[in-house]
Amino acid sequence: MSATAAPDAAGGVVLRTDNLIREFRRKRRLLARRPAPLRAVDGVSLSVARGRTLGIVGESGCGKSTLARMMVGLLAPTAGLLEIDGVSIPALVRRDRRALHRRVQMVFQDPLGSLNPRRTVRQCLAAPLMALHGMNAAACTARIAELMDLVGLRSDFAERYPHEFSGGQSQRIGIARALAAQPEVIVLDEPVSALDVSVQAQVLMLLAELQARLGLTYVFISHDLAVVESIAHEVAVMQSGRVVEYGAAERIFAAPQHAYTRLLLSSVPRIAATEE
Repeated sequence: MSATAAPDAAGGVVLRTDNLIREFRRKRRLLARRPAPLRAVDGVSLSVARGRTLGIVGESGCGKSTLARMMVGLLAPTAGLLEIDGVSIPALVRRDRRALHRRVQMVFQDPLGSLNPRRTVRQCLAAPLMALHGMNAAACTARIAELMDLVGLRSDFAERYPHEFSGGQSQRIGIARALAAQPEVIVLDEPVSALDVSVQAQVLMLLAELQARLGLTYVFISHDLAVVESIAHEVAVMQSGRVVEYGAAERIFAAPQHAYTRLLLSSVPRIAATEE
């Protein structure tokens, strides 16, 4: 499969990019010509089927987090197409940002840093419920209890502040906040990289359970190929802003075609089989 060919999807495409580009201006030094823009994302074409997980992997600085931020409307593309259900995401941002946030949400790498330390968990979860769905106080209380149960936390934890939780618990709260919007797509940017391995497994299991239960679509950004292998249905490998390999996860991990993919896979620790 070529780097830009979309994988087959029975569920229908929910999120799509076509030749997506994002450039950043570089600072000009005194008496020097302005340098050419830095192209962080360079012609990326991808699609995500409803109810599936697209894993995007690559080393730090390859452009995957920039791509994630465009998908949720935090950055505007320089050029190219970016759509959810056939509707332009940049157009949604200009017309009604709340409409976009009801459809696409993000879970960030640093769970504690992404939560307001001055607000209780209840206040953090109530904000999207009121802003995006117009819920009153009673409806918020009932929905917050549901959200806490969905992510495996006690409902009374909602009265606590973020600093009172472990990293894994904080990330569960971050997932609950994303779920509060009732989105179609959740973009997860290195969601388990700051967690211990055992906690990573618990969070990945939770994400898989939520996807099966709620029919969620994930874009899972990570530098950790072992993590992506455990959760993704399709994989896009990024290098220097471009997708160099793209296809079914089973095929890519079993028989990578691009030299860069093979290099990344060779660096993943493997447990050698031992003879009895």
